[in-house]
Amino acid sequence: MTDTSLESTTPMYNYDDFPEACDQRDILNFGVIFLPTLYSLVFAFGLVGNLLVVLALTTSSKHKSITDIYLLNLALSDLLFVATLPFWIHYVLNEQGFNNALCKLITAFYFIGYFSGIFFITVISIDRYVAIVLAANSLNSRTVQQGVVVSLSVWAAAILVATPHFMFTELVDHECLGNYPDMLWDIWPVLQNVETNLLGFVAPFLIMCYCYFAIIQTIFSCKNHKKIRTIKLILVVVVVFFLFWTPYNAMVFLQTLKHYHFFASCDLKKHLRLAMNVTEAVALIHCCLNPFIYAFAGEKFRKYLYHLYRKCLSVLCNYDALSHIPAPDAHKRESTIISNSVTSFTSDGDGSILL
Repeated sequence: MTDTSLESTTPMYNYDDFPEACDQRDILNFGVIFLPTLYSLVFAFGLVGNLLVVLALTTSSKHKSITDIYLLNLALSDLLFVATLPFWIHYVLNEQGFNNALCKLITAFYFIGYFSGIFFITVISIDRYVAIVLAANSLNSRTVQQGVVVSLSVWAAAILVATPHFMFTELVDHECLGNYPDMLWDIWPVLQNVETNLLGFVAPFLIMCYCYFAIIQTIFSCKNHKKIRTIKLILVVVVVFFLFWTPYNAMVFLQTLKHYHFFASCDLKKHLRLAMNVTEAVALIHCCLNPFIYAFAGEKFRKYLYHLYRKCLSVLCNYDALSHIPAPDAHKRESTIISNSVTSFTSDGDGSILL
């Protein structure tokens, strides 16, 4: 997920210095069919799911918790990410591609959404660690104000990390790609790869594993009949992240080796490009799953969603549905949980406090 070139037909790394020496038209033809189809599905499901999260969190309760702030920002990150997909579909199918301004703008949004989404998933893991493992000391630290400050910091970090991926992007012969200065041509793409692997996968995954392993240890120390469900939710978060992002990051690493001519065979280059197309497309699906993993699985969020449904019903059918249900008071609910013992955390909402 970096360099955008018409030859690769997708916003990804491309280090073929002499593409004419290896005929890859069959891979390109496959990409023209496969990528727009999958991008369209990801866009549709990602847009609907994350918009539901945003609408539910912004309309269903006046009092927000720090978890709500992080879930809202994760949904906004995914929305920014999927909003670029129709433009990439146009880029793949249209020989004219983008103009220079749109080329740089869409690439910037793509990578800011990509890194911010990964970072917010990591922040949610840390927040769950603080709320459950450090429950006794978390009451004063987990405030909405702190959530806003952390969220703004995450967005700033995402922009900073994403900048190397689009700062040299421009339109060259109708192709949107990284046009590096001569002195940086050999090193800059490699730095992008290393940054993607380390900051976009290895570090977040290790942090997630540490936080959730500590959470599981804490849960096992509690006498709670719902801890099995809670552990299942944790495993879903970690396993899904690993399954969807590991293949893509492995291909990014192989692209780095390719840059140093580890893969001289034309067949190997073709297989590598095909694998890059497929693994990147699979990784994109993760932004569609985030609403289900981090929001819809939580009992409190399901109440938000139900409240939103009744609110829409009252508007469309002129029916006073809201008078029959109270809006969930997230702030009061979370404050009560934090003030109780660790057992309260693991039993609250049938394990949904984790999400």
